[in-house]
Amino acid sequence: MTSEKSSTGDRYHHGNLRAALLDSALVVLSESGVAGFSMREAARRAGVSQSAPKHHFGDARGLLGALATRAYRQLCDRLETVEPDGHDVRERVYALAAEYVAFAQENRALFDLMWRMTQFDFNDPELAEQKHRALRALDRGLRGTDTQLPEDTDPALVPSYAVWSLVHGYTILALEGAIDSNARDPLASDLLPAMLALLDVSPPAHGWRAGSCRDR
Repeated sequence: MTSEKSSTGDRYHHGNLRAALLDSALVVLSESGVAGFSMREAARRAGVSQSAPKHHFGDARGLLGALATRAYRQLCDRLETVEPDGHDVRERVYALAAEYVAFAQENRALFDLMWRMTQFDFNDPELAEQKHRALRALDRGLRGTDTQLPEDTDPALVPSYAVWSLVHGYTILALEGAIDSNARDPLASDLLPAMLALLDVSPPAHGWRAGSCRDR
C-alpha cells in the first residue's frame, strides 16, 4: 500500500495526511491564534515537508477553511443531539443554546476561527453546507422536524436567526469577559436563560410573521 512519507519516516498511511495536517493546524491555531497561524509550522508539527500541505489545501486560506469546515461540522453534530420533538419548544431552545455555548467554551480557537470570514473562502460549498446544517438544527428546534428549511431571507426564519444572534452574541461577550466577568464561569451563569426567556419562541398556529419573534 502506498504511504505518505516524511522526514520522520513512514508515518502516515495514504489518505491520513490530510487529517493529520488539520490536527497539527489546530495545535498551531490554539497556540498562536489566527493572526499568528503558519502553514509551514503546521507542516512541521505534522512531520512533513513544507510543500505537503499545498497538495491538499493549496495555501493557508485553504487549510484554515478546511479547519473551519471541520469546526462547523463538529458544532452541527452537537446541535443535532438535541431531540427536536417530544419536548417543549423553550426546553429545546435552552438545550440548543447550552450545546452552542459548550462547544465555544471547549473549542475556543476553532470558535474564533469560524467567524473570521476574511481568512478563508466563506462561500466554499462544503463550508456553506455546514452553515446551513447549523441553521437547520436551530430551525427544527423551534419549529419541529416536519418543517422544511425555507430560503435564507424567508420571514419564517426570523425566530431562528433571533435565537442564534442572541446566543452567539452572549457567547462572544462572555468569552471576552464583558458579561458577568466576576463569575467563575460566565458561560454557565443564569444570564443566558434569563435572556432567552425574553423571547417568545412558541410558534403561532398560522406560522411566524415577519419582523418579530412575538405573535401578539
